[in-house]
Amino acid sequence: MLDANKCGNALIRTDLPLGQAHRGKVRDCYSLGDRMILVSTDRISAFDWVLPTPIPDKGRVLTSISEFWFRWLSSDSALALEHHLLSTDVESMGLPEGIDLAALQGRTMLVRRAEVIPFECVVRDRLAGSGLNEYLSSGTVCGIRLPSGLGPGSKLPEPIFTPATKAESGHDENVSFAVMADVIGTDLAERLREKSLAVYRRGAKHAAEVGIVVADTKFEWGLDSDGRLILVDEVLTPDSSRFWPAQNLELGKVPDSFDKQFVRDWLEKSGWDKQSPPPNLPADIVEGTRQKYFEACLRLTGKIPHGV
Repeated sequence: MLDANKCGNALIRTDLPLGQAHRGKVRDCYSLGDRMILVSTDRISAFDWVLPTPIPDKGRVLTSISEFWFRWLSSDSALALEHHLLSTDVESMGLPEGIDLAALQGRTMLVRRAEVIPFECVVRDRLAGSGLNEYLSSGTVCGIRLPSGLGPGSKLPEPIFTPATKAESGHDENVSFAVMADVIGTDLAERLREKSLAVYRRGAKHAAEVGIVVADTKFEWGLDSDGRLILVDEVLTPDSSRFWPAQNLELGKVPDSFDKQFVRDWLEKSGWDKQSPPPNLPADIVEGTRQKYFEACLRLTGKIPHGV
């Protein structure tokens, strides 16, 4: 059954009769042996906190966009991309009777189990966020020296690969490529860099064609039971990326975006100290965020999320 912990039409958490759930900031994950059920809830996080106010249908947007990218990217023979997605049809997942399948529809993925590599594979093509902060203080991003004279929102000479440690809670930490290579080995680190940059470039090209600039994004990769490198988790979503409207780009300015930067901006102005539990989001910020996510989904996939 689904937990009754809902907020209006938003789903905050699940408690399915599938054993102990592993809960991330957004997803509830259930193990089925060599497969897993991933349920994208409507939780939203910012500044290392899961906020008390969910964004209705956000989980369906994330699932719809990820499904689109998994299918679309893997159809490109030049990428030779493998991924973990098996199905998003809850009717075919063999779930126990009594589960409210309608509530899970559109926000659930059946995936291959993988040994997740313990680094976020971040690709940056514009200066924003922690990369901008580091550049302004040292002229580098994750130790990579960049040309002088760049400012907020500036396009980099070429996309760069900047890994980060994965954090279940708290903040991911940017690290150098050398640190990553020391932990997982140079060969695997180089494969991750090559694959991440290739997937980014292919995805960013499609996004540009529908008026979205992918300023940066993060991928997660894993090794399946046969040792093959596969793309896991989510792909090029508003949660894992900075999506900027192409028509709003201005030199020296980070534009409004189709992602949770809208929530971050409100929190920055709210007076919250980022140390105590965060405040509830006002209704207009919730609806504004929801609409931004929906617009990103419609532009990228050409349709609204299933189940909405």
